[in-house]
Amino acid sequence: MSNSEKSFQRREFLKKSVTVSTAMTGILAFPQALFSRTFAADPGPTVLGPREGYTPQIGTLVSMMAFCRSAVTRLAQGMTVTQLDWLLDDKANSIGALLYHLAACDALYYEHTFKGTPFDKPDPEVEKTFGIAMDLGEPARKTIKGNTAEFYLKLLQDTRDRTLAEFRKRDDNWLMSIDKNWYWGPTNNYCKWFHVCEHESHHQGQMALLKSRLPAK
Repeated sequence: MSNSEKSFQRREFLKKSVTVSTAMTGILAFPQALFSRTFAADPGPTVLGPREGYTPQIGTLVSMMAFCRSAVTRLAQGMTVTQLDWLLDDKANSIGALLYHLAACDALYYEHTFKGTPFDKPDPEVEKTFGIAMDLGEPARKTIKGNTAEFYLKLLQDTRDRTLAEFRKRDDNWLMSIDKNWYWGPTNNYCKWFHVCEHESHHQGQMALLKSRLPAK
């Protein structure tokens, strides 16, 4: 696949999620006073809001990301390599490839929002590790296979840990800073990372469907 084809695929990936900008409007409309308190270090995954170690709005985003991630990890735990590699049809993605894809999203948004690299032109080493998983399709069907659930779960954890470490270094002004030249229009870092969150929820639904269709043992 040429670089221009990859760039097109990633632009299309972003355009399909344009409605996330609208979804963010309600979240950002909350009065700032709601974010003024600091929760305990671990209030639990079903209490959304600020988290210790982060500024209030970043902590709230982190709590939403953790909630979505817990559904993904529960789904993947205990699956066999055969189940993770199974394809519903010749156009489908495997659960394993989708798990890799979610890790790729963290890695590429990390490159873009924290390091300032263009979304479709990441560091060559990042592209080498995550490019196929980000784009999915036939290359992923051919190459992303033979990995255990533990492999994917570690990849998800490692990429998320790097993201969280950078979030701890940022503040709410950074989160709200606007990129006027983003693909679907002016977009802040909050929206970009909320997109990673809702995108994960979208693929968790796909994976749940695939898991429900697995052939009987």
